[in-house]
Amino acid sequence: MSDLPKKEQKSEQKVVQFFDEYFNAVQEFPVSSLDAVTAFFTARNFAKTAAITIAQIILAQAKNSNVPVFELLDTLKGYNKLQLSTLVTSILNNQRDITSKLGFKLQNFGNTIEKRNILV
Repeated sequence: MSDLPKKEQKSEQKVVQFFDEYFNAVQEFPVSSLDAVTAFFTARNFAKTAAITIAQIILAQAKNSNVPVFELLDTLKGYNKLQLSTLVTSILNNQRDITSKLGFKLQNFGNTIEKRNILV
């Protein structure tokens, strides 16, 4: 350790660290990117904790795919709430084990009694 004062980091140099799913590898992301992705999802009525978790996964996926995260956010701006929820569910399922997949229910608009009586 040194007695020299620590250099003050600029905001664009600050990073946040996350562990991967098995706490083996450390993933580092710029704080500005994490804040931007988190703000994107909180602005669309996602809970704060959910927005941070989704942001971490999206940042990791963008880094692995060599896609700029802000370009990805620009693409997601055109999605409505249902499309965004479906996309987030798909992204989360790609990160999960097969025994803990997430799903969603589609509403059944048909009348089952009438369907039963129709012969095809």
